[in-house]
Amino acid sequence: MNDALRDYVAGLEALARRLGLAYFPVDFELVPSSLMTEIAVYGLPVRMPHWSFGVRYIHQLVRQAMGHSRIFEVMFPGDPCRAYLMDGNTLAENTLVAAHVLGHADFARNNALFARFHEMAGGNIIEMAASHARRIDRAIAEEGLARVEAVLDAALALESHVDVTQPLHRAPYPAEPPQQTPAAPDAFRARFERLPGAPARAAPAARERPPLPPYPEPDLLWFIAQYGPDLAPWERDVFLAVRAESLYFYPVFACQIMNEGWASYWHARLLREADFLPQDLYVSAIKAHSDVVRPFAADEQVALAVNPYHLGFALWERIVEREGLAHARRVRCEEDDFGFVRNYLDRETVESLDLFVWEQKNDGEIRVRSRDLAAVREAILAPKYNYGAPRVFVRALALDGSLELEHDAATDGRGLDPARARAVLGYVRRVWRRPVRLTTVDARGAKIQLDA
Repeated sequence: MNDALRDYVAGLEALARRLGLAYFPVDFELVPSSLMTEIAVYGLPVRMPHWSFGVRYIHQLVRQAMGHSRIFEVMFPGDPCRAYLMDGNTLAENTLVAAHVLGHADFARNNALFARFHEMAGGNIIEMAASHARRIDRAIAEEGLARVEAVLDAALALESHVDVTQPLHRAPYPAEPPQQTPAAPDAFRARFERLPGAPARAAPAARERPPLPPYPEPDLLWFIAQYGPDLAPWERDVFLAVRAESLYFYPVFACQIMNEGWASYWHARLLREADFLPQDLYVSAIKAHSDVVRPFAADEQVALAVNPYHLGFALWERIVEREGLAHARRVRCEEDDFGFVRNYLDRETVESLDLFVWEQKNDGEIRVRSRDLAAVREAILAPKYNYGAPRVFVRALALDGSLELEHDAATDGRGLDPARARAVLGYVRRVWRRPVRLTTVDARGAKIQLDA
């Protein structure tokens, strides 16, 4: 980091503290574009090796070459936070990015969902992911690439199928059903039992082992790691490692609009109040800010997807203006995107931002379907349900050891792509080593069964 940027970052941090931002220390690092792309695609600076990340890397390079994607920074919450800035950015851009990161750091420390994972994982996700990568590298050396890759194929195919309400270190199901506590003795019951002809007290029934699972289980990664009949310890470790990283990423996924909007609100405010910044640098930084929070790409006049920076920034500005900063800070602590959008995206905001729900006809024509407030809210939130994946749970572990899965089509509201579902079942079959069946519905709502 050059001297000028280092000085500006120090000044922004001091200003952020004065304005009430509270966050863990942030380690800033300038990195080349190639490393920045790798970090963004892998999701972490060091992560378990798998071919799917290479595919994502190529897609990202193509998008960048076409001008559709530019990475300014990547930030990892923790204690300390880690922030990577692109060394090819201008000084003004990196100054804006540093202010943006401070907003992210404040959000991550104070939001309840982020704080929950921080407490479970100890705030050291980068070290944890590096440990996972080392253990998987050791497994590759001992078991061979093909065997390890087959397990990673299955685990990463299920990475969205976790129960985010469960702890990181989750205990197995109880081996026996809960024992019923006998009724406390009392004088009336004792007198009743002494009456002539009173029935003899029944002997306690033998307790049976509860079924597996005792209830529909949506945490597929955990269930397979815990109850896979033939999994070796290193295979269970792979599933639990993927699950841990998936739980880490969930707050980022579930709070994207809030988090990016909060960071954008604060980078704009910090730059505006940073009187130590040169005027020409401030103007360039604010121009970059406008590019970040605009609703659509520079050469377009309408957007068919919501820019989370734009929507989040607009909502936070309205909350601060109407309710005050103290109220905004409470919202930052308590909500995720579901509560944020439902509680604060109102009719006036929908109209001012020109938000709508669209549909595509069979001939390719795209038209506006609705501008109704409830429809707009749900269209924004629909991709966020269940980590963006169809809701599938373990229904039963059959007597022959086969794994029975069920798609919760009634409440999910989304269908399954049969071809993709069969591919995933094939991955799971390889590690479960018994038949795997999935019950879902077809396009007419009739039940069908997919087997692997």
